[in-house]
Amino acid sequence: MAKLILSVDGQVLKEHVLSKERTLIGRKPHNDIQIDNLAVSGEHAAIITILNDSFIEDLGSTNGTMVNGKPVKKHFLQANDVIEIGKHKLKYFNDAPSQTSPADFEKTMIIRSPSKPAAPPPQQQAPTQQPPTQQPPTPTQQPQTPPPQPAAAAPATAERASSDTVTNMKAMAPEVVKAAPPPPMPTAHADHAPLPDAAIQVLSGAAAGRTLDLTKNLTTIGKPGLQVAVITKRPNGYFITHVEGATFPTLNGASLGAQAHPLGDHDMIEIAGVKMEFFFKP
Repeated sequence: MAKLILSVDGQVLKEHVLSKERTLIGRKPHNDIQIDNLAVSGEHAAIITILNDSFIEDLGSTNGTMVNGKPVKKHFLQANDVIEIGKHKLKYFNDAPSQTSPADFEKTMIIRSPSKPAAPPPQQQAPTQQPPTQQPPTPTQQPQTPPPQPAAAAPATAERASSDTVTNMKAMAPEVVKAAPPPPMPTAHADHAPLPDAAIQVLSGAAAGRTLDLTKNLTTIGKPGLQVAVITKRPNGYFITHVEGATFPTLNGASLGAQAHPLGDHDMIEIAGVKMEFFFKP
């Protein structure tokens, strides 16, 4: 079995058998090998012993650790090695054959050391540079067929709706972004007067003062993962619907809820901490 002989100025002080896997050396009383000297750190070094092999590791001591006259941070111990800590010396004796070589010892320690849990893979963020795939509205998304109208006022067909893309709000601010397709639309109103142009103006946040024209059939606003709503442009008006987030945006100070709400001139929207105003253009 391996052992250390502690000496100072040639005088043997103690013999210590390396019977533990980890043997602490330092000035404080709790160490396995206590060296009461100011040149020795509280926890100066450790001897790690596995089967018949040992190595010494400096624990960030103030004055360092030397083996055979050379400073070391970690060293595989072989018979007759002399460890120097301050004025004290520890000579290493081991009559048993070594189980490994210095080159392979680091690998052995990695295998025997408690394995750290693997770091989780980087979370992939949802793409924000490309608009979501457009799909033709399902039958449940179509408003009721209105009475026959002149060609100029007829509601948009499914093919026309699918050709419109979601307005890219990222040019305005990080709070105004693309999002998922809207939920089913409510039934259209009977009034089919020509729909005036409309826009929303950002009143707070980094994009305060910016205006976005609602020229597309679908415009999503908000912040993915927090709050997202969609403004839909239909023949019978503009509607806002909550589509993502644990809490609902507010419309004129009241919770939007899960249903679609028609938008009126100068309605106030607050979503993802950003205030916006909906208005009809002159």
